[in-house]
Amino acid sequence: MEKETKPASKRLYSLDALRGFDMFWIMGGEGIFISLAAITGWPVFQWCATQLDHVPWHGFVFYDMIFPLFLFIAGISFPFSLNKRLNNNESRNSIYRHIIYRGLILVVLGIIYNNGLRFNFGEMRYGSVLGRIGLAWMFGAIIFMNTKLTARIIWFWGLIIIYWLLLVLFPAHDLGSADKFSQEGNLASFIDRILMPGRLYLGNHDPEGIFSTVPAISTALLGMLTGQFMLSGYMENKPLRRVLYMFLAAVALMIIGKLWNLVFPINKNLWSGSFVCWVGGLSLLLFVIFHLIIDVWNLRKWAFFFVVIGMNPITIYLAGRIISFRQASRFFFGGFADLLPEVWAPFVEAVGVTAIGWVFLYILYKKKIFLKV
Repeated sequence: MEKETKPASKRLYSLDALRGFDMFWIMGGEGIFISLAAITGWPVFQWCATQLDHVPWHGFVFYDMIFPLFLFIAGISFPFSLNKRLNNNESRNSIYRHIIYRGLILVVLGIIYNNGLRFNFGEMRYGSVLGRIGLAWMFGAIIFMNTKLTARIIWFWGLIIIYWLLLVLFPAHDLGSADKFSQEGNLASFIDRILMPGRLYLGNHDPEGIFSTVPAISTALLGMLTGQFMLSGYMENKPLRRVLYMFLAAVALMIIGKLWNLVFPINKNLWSGSFVCWVGGLSLLLFVIFHLIIDVWNLRKWAFFFVVIGMNPITIYLAGRIISFRQASRFFFGGFADLLPEVWAPFVEAVGVTAIGWVFLYILYKKKIFLKV
């Protein structure tokens, strides 16, 4: 592993804001825009509503990038945290222990999130969003720590290309499907049906299964490469030039993703290579926008709403499973909803859920309480 060229660096405000923007949609934001579509009938809100539910199999909408965007952001953060630990003379063994601990604890939290405290192990679902983030980030971090730039890039492309070739060469026939990229006929689902304990989310497939975690490592690595670029100090005195380079890289990834889609469909459930490139490009583009506005142009005040969310993402994700923010919204805002036409009730509830969740996070923010894994 090469020694980072830049000493300890300050936290990227734009990264916290982008993380908060990402989490906003699953803590109530999607409900706000879906209800606005029903209330107004405006084409712009109706289009937004179509983007806020996952596609069943092949294809892509905005909501399909919430998960990989979070993994991409976690990847960006790693070179910064690694650099800080190295500057504090922390040993490599200690860093490895932290990486593995973080990855495995997220797997455990994901299992608890899915099932609660249950003990019927044969009926539990073990694949999870948190588990995939933990494993993909963990393996990506181990690769990052043991390679230099060229090898990291080779790992990024190698994982998604080999994954694609294996799906093409070894389709599953146990359920009678001849389509190697179908839910029944793909190799990733077949491996999950054989190896994963408990139940699969879709019966014969789990979107957070074992084999489809392999290309997700590339999503984490793409974030780490972005973080490495930001940390390197390259073109630091020419921030607009650096933004331009990242913008061009984002566009290139999106083009590759669309072209690859012709032979390997963009598919979140399979975490296909085309999906990695397309969503990776979009994630990088969003980071470029937030970085340009917040860090380069120093326009920060508007982003505080998102930063409060972004500083405690796992907290709000887990809290949404345990605490009924919807019931709290009805308690505090139900009276206002009763004063309005019935069509406004979902909007008031969604705004209430978002507001209560944000206030909850703001209190933690002011008290400097952050759940870190």
